[in-house]
Amino acid sequence: MMGATFTVSRIELKRTLTTLGVSERKIDELTAELNKMHRHANAVAFAGMLQKAGLRTDEAANVLRRIGIDDISINSIFNMLEEERIKSAYGKVVDLVIEE
Repeated sequence: MMGATFTVSRIELKRTLTTLGVSERKIDELTAELNKMHRHANAVAFAGMLQKAGLRTDEAANVLRRIGIDDISINSIFNMLEEERIKSAYGKVVDLVIEE
């Protein structure tokens, strides 16, 4: 299912996030971020935005499920998100030079 396009209405997204306890301010920040991206985001970036809005991984996965993304793809999305975070963290901490 990776590479597929999924569409969610702004109203449906807002309703889902409200149900999960996300504040109005956080929802507005998320939709503003999506608007900056011309309302298109890859699933990994979107999952990261959901977590920044305060959702736990299982709650963010639930949002992705409601959009129509299958569990195998959701698992891959969160694995990629974690890999990005690890690379980002190590990039700030480790500077490795290999010389002959």
